[in-house]
Amino acid sequence: MATIQDDDERLLMRIGYKQELRREFSKWSTMSYAISILGVLGSVPATFNVPISSGGPATAVWCWFFGSCMAMCIASSVSELVSAYPTAGGMYFVTKHVVPERHVPIWSWIVGWCNFLGQTAGVSSLAYSISQMLLATASMHSQFDGDKYAFAPTATQTVLLALALLCAMGCICSLTTKSLHTIVMWFAPINVLASIGICITLLVLTPNKHDAKWVFTHVTDGSGWGSKIFSFLLGFLSVAWTMTDYDGTTHMSEETHDAAIRGPVAINTAVIASGSIGWMLTITFCFCLGDLEKTINTPTGMPVAQIFLNAAGKRGGTVMWFFVILIQLFTGISAMLACTRMAYAFSRDGAFPCSDFWSKVNRKTHTPVNAVWLVVFCCCALNMVGIGSTETIVAIFNITAPALDLSYVAVIIARRWYADEVKFIDGPFTLGKWGLPLNAIAVTWVLFISTVLFFPPQRPITAQNFNYAICVAAFMAVFALSWWWLGARKVYTGPRTKDVMDMIPQDDSSEDDLRSGGYGTMDDHRSVV
Repeated sequence: MATIQDDDERLLMRIGYKQELRREFSKWSTMSYAISILGVLGSVPATFNVPISSGGPATAVWCWFFGSCMAMCIASSVSELVSAYPTAGGMYFVTKHVVPERHVPIWSWIVGWCNFLGQTAGVSSLAYSISQMLLATASMHSQFDGDKYAFAPTATQTVLLALALLCAMGCICSLTTKSLHTIVMWFAPINVLASIGICITLLVLTPNKHDAKWVFTHVTDGSGWGSKIFSFLLGFLSVAWTMTDYDGTTHMSEETHDAAIRGPVAINTAVIASGSIGWMLTITFCFCLGDLEKTINTPTGMPVAQIFLNAAGKRGGTVMWFFVILIQLFTGISAMLACTRMAYAFSRDGAFPCSDFWSKVNRKTHTPVNAVWLVVFCCCALNMVGIGSTETIVAIFNITAPALDLSYVAVIIARRWYADEVKFIDGPFTLGKWGLPLNAIAVTWVLFISTVLFFPPQRPITAQNFNYAICVAAFMAVFALSWWWLGARKVYTGPRTKDVMDMIPQDDSSEDDLRSGGYGTMDDHRSVV
């Protein structure tokens, strides 16, 4: 008699996939993973220079607050959709069930590539920023040569260290799901406790702190655009880059128990917690900023590193900076995990060349090791661009947030646009009557902020400060659509789900057992949860 072990596997079968990965993530490791993929203690210091230099302390503080509120609207909208279809494909797979069947291939192709490339750029940028942080630490411990540090890392050194970090993260992501569960469990507690500890330390040790009026009301026009309002808008880059990849948790759905509920809950809890911690860190850094111009133009290239040095000296500052780097590494590992599971899901559906190879699950680790090293290779290739052009590599990194967020709102728009033609049945996590207004806010915000983030951050515009992200976005669009029309449309049909009966060994009683066991059809699979 054919049997299925638990409701998770039964739900996945109804959706149309066979259980290949092991479900080892618990409620707490899922929550820790969701918090760690946002990684505010690492990402806020890495991006703090942007809002501070463009619009001053008030810009940093209020952009983070307002941006976090908007992130909550996006995250809740994403959670509602993936709750209905908790697979490794995340929002990419949901596309299959919100558009008419005739449009599934092209919609899935665009959303899938947008999501995968956005995540790949995100992982690459994390490795690059960790490399910058480590080399900044080396600079801080070198002797002064005039008014500069004796050691100034080159672009080649930064890229080579980033490549080594990517390989190290790839090794960790190749471990068994049980090992990953054990490792990830520590990510969130260290993140939260270190953030609180650093804030207390800075507020106690920093001399001559700024007053509250300066922190919460002082806005500058550091962008040169001649408008404090526009300079304020440019400050959203920090929160937009940090508070994204909401569906990262859903890419681990096939390794998580009760993913249809735990995934959405973890996503929303993580956004609330990370938004609060990020705001706390931003306010603290602004109080302890010291001289604005000197801190922005610090020899280390990292204003927060200078804040740590000013407060606790070289030794104490290095200890705090160590935790920032550690959390950024945790974020990199978490982001790479999400990207590898997306690559596994995408290749499982035949979207890559040699898809059968990339979608293989390793027999020893029961994880998609081939997909892991595909991601490592792609990220290394992106980082290699940094040797030849710093402007281009920054542009590639800047595409992360718009690419991911646009892949989310495309699915949200499709759900509403085709509502009369395609019936979407909610999963266990639903927004109810708040769904439509929250969806509208999320879509409006992403379209608005994506436009802002494509603007050059400074004037006068030069080859060095031009925002090449728009060029990268155009190249990505042309590449994906050209590939589609030149051949992919002939072989790619969207997510390759199978009928439940095709995945169960057949005998005289199996079909009756399946029916009586309550499996039903793919359309009513949500009743399992």
